[in-house]
Amino acid sequence: MNRAGAHLSAMKIVVAGGSGTGSTTMVRSVSEIRPLHTEEPISAPAAVPGRTVTTVALDFGRITLDERMVLHLFGMPGQDRFRFLWDPLLDGATGAVVLVDTRALDAARFAIDCLQGHDTPFIVAVNDFGGPLRSEDEIRGELTLGPGVPMVEFDARDHSSSKFVLIALIKHLEGRAL
Repeated sequence: MNRAGAHLSAMKIVVAGGSGTGSTTMVRSVSEIRPLHTEEPISAPAAVPGRTVTTVALDFGRITLDERMVLHLFGMPGQDRFRFLWDPLLDGATGAVVLVDTRALDAARFAIDCLQGHDTPFIVAVNDFGGPLRSEDEIRGELTLGPGVPMVEFDARDHSSSKFVLIALIKHLEGRAL
């Protein structure tokens, strides 16, 4: 219980996407605790120029939305060779955010397929890497997303922007519960 005597609820939220889409950065920018990161030097050529580390297990952070709700954030590893970790990390997830880089939309396909296979509700967050600019319809078409999947634009480096994404996910989850 919290100080007011109300029960505190916790939600497990997964932050997923392809390698280099910003899941570590998002967890880092929004977490109220010092996030746990399991980054190691990249041993294969990086998909993103200049990138030197990659997540090998998960990122973990926490954010308190209000006096009753805490989100536990689990950033998923984006490299193909760590996909075996996704099933256990998705176990018990309330919802997810799929990060998309418009320079590499195909990188989001595995995350979307995996979440749909687990019947985990999700939203898509288009991370701002400076282009190319693509319309929402173009992104939806390329990722074969229906109108029931919310899509937002954000900057993973910015606390307020990342928090906005989490609020959009919570609203989506609440809408599904009605």
